Amino acid sequence: MAIRIFNNTAAVNAQRNLDINSSRLSKSIERISSGIRINKGSDDAAGLAISEGLRSDIRALRQATRNANDGMSLVNVAEGALNEQSGILIRLRELASQAATGTVGSTERASIQLEFSALRQELTRIANTTEFNGIGLIDGSLASSVASTSHTLIQIGIDNTANSRLDLNDTLALDAVTAEKLGLNVLSVSASAEALTALASIETAIASVTASRGKVGAIQNRLQRSVSSLSISTENLQAAESAIRDADIAHEIAELTRNQILVQTSTAMVGQSNLIPQSVLQLLT
Repeated sequence: MAIRIFNNTAAVNAQRNLDINSSRLSKSIERISSGIRINKGSDDAAGLAISEGLRSDIRALRQATRNANDGMSLVNVAEGALNEQSGILIRLRELASQAATGTVGSTERASIQLEFSALRQELTRIANTTEFNGIGLIDGSLASSVASTSHTLIQIGIDNTANSRLDLNDTLALDAVTAEKLGLNVLSVSASAEALTALASIETAIASVTASRGKVGAIQNRLQRSVSSLSISTENLQAAESAIRDADIAHEIAELTRNQILVQTSTAMVGQSNLIPQSVLQLLT
């Protein structure tokens, strides 16, 4: 082997391998410290593109879950108000039945009429004041007849298709639950005959409110299923994103150990290769 001192090829080779091994060691440290296998595009360009898409879907699904939960809160408020109105209607029917009997005199009927009128006003007040974040719930704002531009949509998906939205005006279609809408505003229980007429009207009103509560219950169940489905989808997508992007720590520690040894041996060899030209001194002595 020729002896040269101007170009030390062995030293250059050892330094190149040291650079390679140092780079590998740095990458192992980066992956273990971050817990992520793909920290930049050069680590895995295809994997990065796929995982970024999955990560975007996961974030959108999580927001959709929050939207669905907010929708459930809205519907729960409507259910609570309808429950109170149902109680009022039951009481109104009770009062009408009391006023219809012949054992009650005009004085008693006048007192019954006072409570009847007060409860009727309260029924309408509940309808006009029940809202969720400024959205009227049982005042007709959620009726199907409302202009489409004023519809309440709940975003429960990740895109802009109809399947990702729940239109409460179409699916819930809650008409105003007021005394006037239910035909109670003209009723009176001041006389026996009028009380009998009121009984029939109130029975119809109770059936109407009960039907509305049935619609609300159906939407509550649907939103609960939506939340469950969204949670499962989020979990599965997160598992897929993790399989692509997360670092296998056991594997990375093995790589780290190997790279540490290679860096140490490369460093030692750089030192040894730098001693080779010193053999020239033996020829000069």
